[in-house]
Amino acid sequence: MKMVTAIIKPFKLDDVREALSEIGVMGLTVTEVKGFGRQKGHTELYRGAEYVVDFLPKVKLEIGVPEDQVESVIEAITKSANTGKIGDGKIFVSNIEQAIRIRTGETGKDAL
Repeated sequence: MKMVTAIIKPFKLDDVREALSEIGVMGLTVTEVKGFGRQKGHTELYRGAEYVVDFLPKVKLEIGVPEDQVESVIEAITKSANTGKIGDGKIFVSNIEQAIRIRTGETGKDAL
Protein backbone atom coordinates (compact mmCIF):
# COMPACT_ATOMS: atom_id res chain seq x y z
CA MET A 1 0.00 0.00 0.00
CA LYS A 2 1.18 3.52 -0.77
CA MET A 3 0.28 7.02 0.36
CA VAL A 4 0.25 9.49 -2.52
CA THR A 5 0.52 13.07 -1.29
CA ALA A 6 0.05 15.86 -3.81
CA ILE A 7 0.40 19.60 -3.34
CA ILE A 8 -1.53 21.44 -6.07
CA LYS A 9 -3.01 24.83 -6.94
CA PRO A 10 -6.44 25.26 -5.29
CA PHE A 11 -8.35 25.96 -8.52
CA LYS A 12 -7.24 22.57 -9.93
CA LEU A 13 -8.87 20.57 -7.11
CA ASP A 14 -12.11 19.77 -8.96
CA ASP A 15 -10.21 18.67 -12.09
CA VAL A 16 -7.97 16.37 -10.04
CA ARG A 17 -10.90 14.94 -8.07
CA GLU A 18 -12.77 14.14 -11.30
CA ALA A 19 -9.68 12.52 -12.85
CA LEU A 20 -9.17 10.36 -9.75
CA SER A 21 -12.85 9.34 -9.71
CA GLU A 22 -12.59 8.24 -13.34
CA ILE A 23 -9.79 5.78 -12.49
CA GLY A 24 -11.67 4.35 -9.52
CA VAL A 25 -10.15 6.14 -6.53
CA MET A 26 -12.73 5.82 -3.77
CA GLY A 27 -11.60 8.51 -1.36
CA LEU A 28 -9.08 11.17 -0.54
CA THR A 29 -8.31 13.71 2.13
CA VAL A 30 -8.01 17.39 1.24
CA THR A 31 -6.28 20.01 3.39
CA GLU A 32 -5.86 23.71 2.66
CA VAL A 33 -2.20 24.58 3.18
CA LYS A 34 0.23 27.39 2.45
CA GLY A 35 3.74 27.12 1.14
CA PHE A 36 6.26 28.07 -1.49
CA GLY A 37 8.75 26.37 -3.74
CA ARG A 38 10.88 27.82 -6.48
CA GLN A 39 8.54 30.75 -7.04
CA LYS A 40 9.48 32.09 -3.56
CA GLY A 41 6.17 33.89 -3.10
CA HIS A 42 5.43 37.22 -4.76
CA THR A 43 4.79 40.91 -4.04
CA GLU A 44 1.35 42.49 -4.06
CA LEU A 45 0.13 46.06 -3.97
CA TYR A 46 -2.52 46.83 -1.34
CA ARG A 47 -3.77 50.40 -0.79
CA GLY A 48 -0.63 51.82 -2.32
CA ALA A 49 1.73 49.76 -0.18
CA GLU A 50 3.77 46.90 -1.57
CA TYR A 51 4.18 43.81 0.57
CA VAL A 52 5.64 40.36 0.11
CA VAL A 53 3.43 37.27 0.20
CA ASP A 54 5.86 34.54 1.28
CA PHE A 55 3.40 31.66 1.46
CA LEU A 56 0.97 30.91 -1.34
CA PRO A 57 -2.32 29.04 -0.87
CA LYS A 58 -2.13 25.40 -1.96
CA VAL A 59 -4.21 22.26 -1.53
CA LYS A 60 -2.75 19.04 -0.12
CA LEU A 61 -4.29 15.75 -1.21
CA GLU A 62 -3.62 12.49 0.59
CA ILE A 63 -4.69 9.28 -1.13
CA GLY A 64 -4.10 5.76 0.20
CA VAL A 65 -3.92 3.32 -2.72
CA PRO A 66 -2.88 -0.27 -3.43
CA GLU A 67 0.57 -0.52 -5.05
CA ASP A 68 -0.87 -1.56 -8.41
CA GLN A 69 -2.82 1.72 -8.64
CA VAL A 70 0.02 4.14 -7.82
CA GLU A 71 1.16 4.87 -11.38
CA SER A 72 -2.36 5.57 -12.64
CA VAL A 73 -3.00 7.91 -9.68
CA ILE A 74 0.24 9.79 -10.36
CA GLU A 75 -0.62 10.08 -14.05
CA ALA A 76 -4.16 11.33 -13.32
CA ILE A 77 -2.90 13.98 -10.89
CA THR A 78 -0.07 15.08 -13.17
CA LYS A 79 -2.31 15.49 -16.21
CA SER A 80 -5.20 17.20 -14.42
CA ALA A 81 -3.16 19.55 -12.20
CA ASN A 82 -0.72 20.73 -14.87
CA THR A 83 -0.99 24.36 -16.01
CA GLY A 84 2.54 24.53 -17.41
CA LYS A 85 3.42 27.39 -15.07
CA ILE A 86 5.67 27.56 -12.05
CA GLY A 87 4.00 26.45 -8.81
CA ASP A 88 1.94 23.58 -10.27
CA GLY A 89 2.97 21.46 -7.28
CA LYS A 90 4.59 18.21 -6.27
CA ILE A 91 3.65 14.56 -5.74
CA PHE A 92 5.21 12.41 -3.03
CA VAL A 93 4.79 8.65 -2.66
CA SER A 94 5.46 6.87 0.63
CA ASN A 95 4.84 3.45 2.10
CA ILE A 96 1.87 2.63 4.33
CA GLU A 97 2.78 -0.04 6.85
CA GLN A 98 -0.76 -0.67 8.05
CA ALA A 99 -4.28 0.60 7.40
CA ILE A 100 -7.34 -0.08 9.54
CA ARG A 101 -10.96 0.86 8.83
CA ILE A 102 -12.28 1.95 12.22
CA ARG A 103 -15.93 1.08 11.58
CA THR A 104 -15.41 -2.55 10.51
CA GLY A 105 -11.93 -3.40 11.75
CA GLU A 106 -10.80 -4.35 8.23
CA THR A 107 -7.05 -4.13 7.73
CA GLY A 108 -4.58 -3.80 4.86
CA LYS A 109 -5.86 -3.29 1.31
CA ASP A 110 -9.44 -4.04 2.46
CA ALA A 111 -9.33 -0.93 4.67
CA LEU A 112 -8.57 1.35 1.72
